[in-house]
Amino acid sequence: MKNFINAIIRFIKGLERPSKAANLRRLKERGEALDSFTIREATAEDVPALAELHVKTWNETYPGIKHPPTFYVREYQWREQFNSPNKHWFCLVVQNAQGKLVGFAKGLPYNHNDLPMFSGEVNKIYLLSQYQRLGLGRKLLCAVINRFIAQGINSMVLFGVPQNPSGYFHEAMGARKLMNKKGGFDGGYGWYDLTQVTGLCSAT
Repeated sequence: MKNFINAIIRFIKGLERPSKAANLRRLKERGEALDSFTIREATAEDVPALAELHVKTWNETYPGIKHPPTFYVREYQWREQFNSPNKHWFCLVVQNAQGKLVGFAKGLPYNHNDLPMFSGEVNKIYLLSQYQRLGLGRKLLCAVINRFIAQGINSMVLFGVPQNPSGYFHEAMGARKLMNKKGGFDGGYGWYDLTQVTGLCSAT
């Protein structure tokens, strides 16, 4: 029953998101073109813009939270991350022609005993709602997949909430739902063989 209720909520939340046609229209109104976006490695200089984007995208994904993370919290977290001696993680950003960040993804190795079949984790992946359903999310996720494969990591996991409509996107990109011991779905998705997903990425 819980899985069914979560599926209904996920469907309703998906309907609340802007349609592809609406976002294409807004893109044209802003004078932007899909081929003008680039994906690059984030640097420490991106921290303020990355923190601002993190706040906006998180609030869009989880509306109604009474005390959401602030810009100052996110800026501190990202600055700490870039200053950390642990350099095993990476962050990729989607940038428009004017240099504004509209999306980002963070990846890192995954070596937990609870899911030993996965060796990489998509720790975060966000895209502003006005840029969704245009293929940019697919390009961003594919960039993460290609980075993992280049590092010798051929499987990955992503943890979210079961009501998030982004689950449709993950499944379309080859992910499988990770069910708990009771058969419930808690929001986790797994890619067991990233080399099998590269065919989906070649179409981007």
